[in-house]
Amino acid sequence: MRTILIGIYLLLYLILGLPLLGLEWVISKFNRPHADLSRLRMVQWGFKCISAIAGVKLTVKNQEYVPKNQAVLYIGNHRSYFDIIITYARCPGLTGYISKSGMNKVPILRLWMKRLYCLFLDRTDPKQGMKVILTAIQHIKDGISICIFPEGTRNKDYDNPASLLPFKDGSFKIAQKTGCPIVPMVLTGTADLFEKQFPWVHSSNVTLTYGKPIDISTLSKEDQKHLGAYCQKVMQDMLLEELGKRQVH
Repeated sequence: MRTILIGIYLLLYLILGLPLLGLEWVISKFNRPHADLSRLRMVQWGFKCISAIAGVKLTVKNQEYVPKNQAVLYIGNHRSYFDIIITYARCPGLTGYISKSGMNKVPILRLWMKRLYCLFLDRTDPKQGMKVILTAIQHIKDGISICIFPEGTRNKDYDNPASLLPFKDGSFKIAQKTGCPIVPMVLTGTADLFEKQFPWVHSSNVTLTYGKPIDISTLSKEDQKHLGAYCQKVMQDMLLEELGKRQVH
């Protein structure tokens, strides 16, 4: 039932939201910051509704680590489509997500994503991938945060919730070229919502834990050189700690 309700909600939201999207486009011609923030809050509200319908029982930890007055590079582990829904609803300011190129083919949804500064990455095309990274760098310079899932795809090793796929190094150039803070995010329990019993959505306890922002300038030259590996170690430690706490309780 939850799956059907979410499907109906998404369809209605995308269709009924088209006039609002058009209105926001007109407003952006006169006051772009206002239109950008309005679109952000609209989608965040929509995502919170989806989480409620899905039965997400969310615990957020260390929200105070998230800078509110500067653009950052968010990095998160990736096990579920709900990772995007849950984390985006918590962003304090404009944030574009880097998504797989296939999402650019979904009618209506792609319009919303483009208006929210999301970027579509084709990992089979290095030239296109570099253009995406350069655009993301410019977004950061313009004050728009970027979120990536460095594993590159959803981790489907459900028997080992502490596992992480190897991080892709290319996306870390966004932080290296701008000097922006990197904010690690670790999610646990999201695969229990949908992926483990696809295609049905089940209620689940989910924890979103933020790590302390990583300032690249304070790292050793070796860690700066292997930034992806360094960040993966940070997130692996966070994940193990959080899963250990869940087992205790």
